[in-house]
Amino acid sequence: METALTRLVGVRCPIVQSGMGWVAGPRLVSAAANAGALGVLGSATMTVDGLREAVREVRSRTDAPFGVNLRADAADAGDRVRILIDEGVRVASFALAPSRELIAVLKEAGVVVIPSVGARRHAEKVAAWGADAVVVQGGEGGGHTGEVATSVLLPQVVDAVDIPVVAAGGFFDGRGLVAALAYGAAGVAMGTRFLLTSDSTVPDAVKARYLAATVRDVTVTRAVDGLPHRMLRTDLVTALEDAGRVRALLHAVRRATAFRRLSGLTRRQLVHDGLALRHGKELSWSQVLLAANTPMLLRSAMVDGRTDLGVMAAGQVAGVIDDLPSCAELVERIMREAAEVRDRLTITR
Repeated sequence: METALTRLVGVRCPIVQSGMGWVAGPRLVSAAANAGALGVLGSATMTVDGLREAVREVRSRTDAPFGVNLRADAADAGDRVRILIDEGVRVASFALAPSRELIAVLKEAGVVVIPSVGARRHAEKVAAWGADAVVVQGGEGGGHTGEVATSVLLPQVVDAVDIPVVAAGGFFDGRGLVAALAYGAAGVAMGTRFLLTSDSTVPDAVKARYLAATVRDVTVTRAVDGLPHRMLRTDLVTALEDAGRVRALLHAVRRATAFRRLSGLTRRQLVHDGLALRHGKELSWSQVLLAANTPMLLRSAMVDGRTDLGVMAAGQVAGVIDDLPSCAELVERIMREAAEVRDRLTITR
């Protein structure tokens, strides 16, 4: 199925595997790429050297195009961008809008720039700065999220910009892909659906918790880092919401120290990233410090398998997913379903 997205990035199917921290490593990304989707490495939880190693490992597993998701406001963003350019990565995606200058550097090197946004005005801004496409995530999406549903946000953005738009938040099957295309999108991005595949390295016990969840078990909380964060409702999430401020801060300090060791960030870089997170969001200093909870709490679940000690970011679609196909099986199924839906619509007309 050819769309503006497939032509732009050179993949066979208009599907993007989202760059999830601790989840989107070389095995999942290469499997998604080999299946015909755009696999995206989640680099925010990697060291700079670890990112280079991960890129090279993906390259050893697939000849297909793939991307890397970056934190545009990270202190070492420049070093990470240089790795993408040096290693010939096809796509740079961003969880936060990159600067005009960063977009220019990447585009000059031939890298396709695809930021993720949660509002029409942000899409208009990055399009004016030269972004090649944009991922638009509605409130159904997992992780940090907004309040506007994909079905409302997507047509707003499609009407506002002249670059390809990729829809995210609430997609898991072929019907959703056709619906997104009908709205004017050039494809869909999926995180939770790719997390729940046999190619995902997330521990089996964690996958089982996702598969057992209903749509009512997926909640939005500010208890982790002060920002709206969609995840599975667990006893830990409830405990974090009930914890007093002093206790929460003590835990955050310990996790910040642990994340600094794992990520290779200096104290100065950690402070820089905290200040960047605070900018424009009216967070208190205590909330900035609590932001260190996110990578460590996610790691506890996604890497260590500790559902009692970690949090599990999840889109609302977690409540309707009940199997663990391979990436190849998933992408083939989605494309088959999409073709069947399209054919039925054509016949009905």
